[in-house]
Amino acid sequence: MNDISAPFPAPGLVLRGIAAPLRLADFRLIAFDMDSTLINIECIDEIADAVGKKAEVAAITEATMRGEIKDFKESLRRRVALLEGVLVGSLQQVYDQRLRLNPGADTLVAACRAAGLKVLLVSGGFTFFADRVKARLGIDFARSNLLEEADGHLTGRVVPQAWGDICDGAEKRRTLLEVASLLGAAPAQCIAVGDGANDLPMMGEAGVSVAYHAKPKVREQAMVSIEDGGLDRLLEVLR
Repeated sequence: MNDISAPFPAPGLVLRGIAAPLRLADFRLIAFDMDSTLINIECIDEIADAVGKKAEVAAITEATMRGEIKDFKESLRRRVALLEGVLVGSLQQVYDQRLRLNPGADTLVAACRAAGLKVLLVSGGFTFFADRVKARLGIDFARSNLLEEADGHLTGRVVPQAWGDICDGAEKRRTLLEVASLLGAAPAQCIAVGDGANDLPMMGEAGVSVAYHAKPKVREQAMVSIEDGGLDRLLEVLR
């Protein structure tokens, strides 16, 4: 039970435009970024480690998430090109050995589902991981990028899909609005959670935008910034 005498917001939560707790059941959809939001790693950086290129790829990833590299598609293509020749089996090793759910992810997703919300994972990362995280958490919808494979190795390219070529910030926004429309929900009935600059377009459409241990540019624009503790701290704001 929530302690109504507790301070609002509690330390480690920064709110903008929210003066009191909101009702989770008033929302219809929650959309999550994956890498460094639902999970603890940037998958592309860890895959690159298999070919000794983690530092090079991670530097591009970090600059992109801070918003210093504006073209996410070009940034992703550059990073994926550096993965050419990686054994496909390395993806499973990253999943098994390095990927962990961020604290509170399972609690928050379960609470949202119990309140009647649908859950969307929309990621600039990769389908190999997104599909597994989707199944693990019981997420309803997922959209992410597909790495091309040939002869048991990555080719260094991304495969175009029916919806488009690369899931960037614009595609995240479009996916949020598309799924909301399918549910008969208004954007104001959506929650969007992310950590990087490419999450800002979908966060800008949502009724509640949430930054999770995010880059400064994202923290500054989010309605809720979780700066200490796990994802389930959102349940202190949406009850």
